[in-house]
Amino acid sequence: MERQTPAVALLGVRHHGPGSARAVAAALEQYRPDIVLIEGPAEADPLLGLAARKEMVPPVALLAHVVDDPAQAAFWPFAAFSPEWVALRHALDRELPVRFIDLPAAHSFALAEPAAVTGAVAAAPLDPIAELARLAGHDDPEQWWDDAVEHRLPEGGGDALAPFRTIAEAMAELRPLGAQRERPSDLLREAFMRRQLRAAQRAGHRRIAVVCGAWHVPALAAKLPVAADNALLKGLPKGLPKVKVEMTWVPWTHRRLSQSTGYGAGIASPGWYQHLFSSPEQTVVRWMTRVAALLREEDHSVSSAHVIEAVRLAGTLAAMRGRPLPGLAETTDAVRAVMCEGSDVPLALIEDRMVVGDCLGEVPDEAPAVPLQRDLTRLQRSLRLKPEPVERELDLDLREDTGAARSRLLHRLTLLGIHWGRAAAPRTGSTGTFRESWRLRWEPELAVSIAEAGIWGTTVESAATNRARDRAAHAGSLGEVTALAEVCLLADLADALPVVLKALADRAALDADVAHLAEALPALVRSLRYGDVRGTDATALRELAEGLAVRICIGLPSACGSLDAEGAGAMAAHLGATHTAVTLLCAAGPEGAGPDDTGPEGAGGAGIRERWGATLRTLARRDTVPGLLRGRAVRLLLDDSQWDADEAAREMGLALSAATPPAEAAGWIEGFLAGGGMLLVHDAQLLGLVDDWLGSVPEEVFPDVLPLLRRTFSGFEAGVRRTIGERVRSGSTAGGGAATGASDRPGFAAALDPDRAAAARTTAALLLGLTEAQP
Repeated sequence: MERQTPAVALLGVRHHGPGSARAVAAALEQYRPDIVLIEGPAEADPLLGLAARKEMVPPVALLAHVVDDPAQAAFWPFAAFSPEWVALRHALDRELPVRFIDLPAAHSFALAEPAAVTGAVAAAPLDPIAELARLAGHDDPEQWWDDAVEHRLPEGGGDALAPFRTIAEAMAELRPLGAQRERPSDLLREAFMRRQLRAAQRAGHRRIAVVCGAWHVPALAAKLPVAADNALLKGLPKGLPKVKVEMTWVPWTHRRLSQSTGYGAGIASPGWYQHLFSSPEQTVVRWMTRVAALLREEDHSVSSAHVIEAVRLAGTLAAMRGRPLPGLAETTDAVRAVMCEGSDVPLALIEDRMVVGDCLGEVPDEAPAVPLQRDLTRLQRSLRLKPEPVERELDLDLREDTGAARSRLLHRLTLLGIHWGRAAAPRTGSTGTFRESWRLRWEPELAVSIAEAGIWGTTVESAATNRARDRAAHAGSLGEVTALAEVCLLADLADALPVVLKALADRAALDADVAHLAEALPALVRSLRYGDVRGTDATALRELAEGLAVRICIGLPSACGSLDAEGAGAMAAHLGATHTAVTLLCAAGPEGAGPDDTGPEGAGGAGIRERWGATLRTLARRDTVPGLLRGRAVRLLLDDSQWDADEAAREMGLALSAATPPAEAAGWIEGFLAGGGMLLVHDAQLLGLVDDWLGSVPEEVFPDVLPLLRRTFSGFEAGVRRTIGERVRSGSTAGGGAATGASDRPGFAAALDPDRAAAARTTAALLLGLTEAQP
């Protein structure tokens, strides 16, 4: 007797399952529906036709976001092996009507918060796959489902709808077990889907195929009164807050499919599932061949014999474990044993590149998008910056037009919170201002960030300008405004810079905290260095920087008085950063002026340099200043050639005298040696003073001094510590630093060798492109 074809075919699936996708394709071919209904947000119906375009390449996702609050967003991802995608393409290829029948996203957004607040869900929903696996005697639900569904191929000539009837019966038995754990939103969704199904029947469709999660099949098959569903849904149009939602298609990645988003159906191995779907025949052989190719690309020695042996081992493991076909566990164990020689290092590469994968989908240009997204796409194409899911390094030469334009774009996106690129240290080791390095990686969630940033403008430049102005108006500290000014210069936001500089000037004028001023100055001075390369006018910024430097010079001595250990440590960091900033500020004089030119009221060039030197000398000799800061000031004066070694030795002798408490003296040593220990290697006099002081520390206070000394000397390189130790052991520091001969200092001569120095001078001049100066 011929089986009667049902009017409605309920195809219950697991989202993102290759076996389910093949089963849906076979069922639709057999059933030949006149309409296809798919679980998905109802607002997306106008976008379904785009899936037929050749430019639409999965994985892709439907993105829904609230217009007034783009951060409130949700994704519905689809891979090539997703049953819903297979059903959608089946309908579009045959020009059949296709609809999404799930609850509209607007209602889902409105329902999300009340459900969480009311605590209606007392426990996690029942996991039907885990429950079926338990009943079947398996402790691994994923492996059981793979064996029962995903690894099986539809039998030719059989009833393609039979597996779905079996799944429906299983779910009908499980639904009562999970009745107490049903989420209210799921009941609303199922009522809405039943309403959509009835609407299709009233429209005259006689062969309706419904593709949905297997858990919902019993609810859709139930013969519930229309009035019951209407009563459940009557609050949707009026009782819930009305939100305006926009939807579009966005590219997705296999890596993001491995996380729970949208359906909440994250899968651990999207790359493996893609392989199962695209290679139904000789699956393991082709997989092992791809693994071997990947390992060869990474310079691993893998031959065809390895592939053959790995295939055999995977089949043997599957038979021993009672599996119908080798699964991911068997292939992984075989690859580890045969191709990786038991090592997990190359196996991690296979896991990342193949089991998960970095496949990035594509969507056609006709897909709806906010204006900011369209402008960004235009810039990406014009600058030849293709979004890629794999992280890559990008080195930019800002002297080139393309490099400068790429830098501006990436800095503007960073200001907008669109972190496609992140600044990195240059791979060449260059510290100049004409090179930048970035790490680029495109993530699907950036689509939400772009939608959020769309409130600031319709183009990247206008949005970044408006965002910078807003941040300047609401900045909470002087340092925040200073960092913003630096970003505006990097991003070349000429229209935002005056607003930011005015806010910076206002903040600087009102902020009397020297620590805040010292924190702000380095960023300002760094910004001045961008003018030559980027062609920006930094005149106003220079005036601010010079004014801050003068105020720091005036207020620093009093701010450093009577600080505790924590405050002294923080101020020491500011002291070093300010010294570097002042040096750069004096070296990078204004256009048309040299670094030694003196501006009005002693500002600029030599004026600021003199003021700063006087400030350091005051700190070095003031008793109320903590030893850490006095020692740091002496070291900076010595490094800057404002003091010679004799003057530094005199200050060290005073600081390390018997009248100075050991803890204070140890702090002085820590500050003095913060710039590195090579000074002690080259200057026997200073090393002798440190050695004499250390030998005179009383035994009872030495345990208190030791942690400070250990912290100081542990920062030196191993070679420096070893050389210092050898010099102390050899006694070359005796007598407080008496001159020593070459025999006492291995590697050092007693006097300068002019001939050897001339050779070094010639080489240095050649490297710098200079004409060698006469000695």
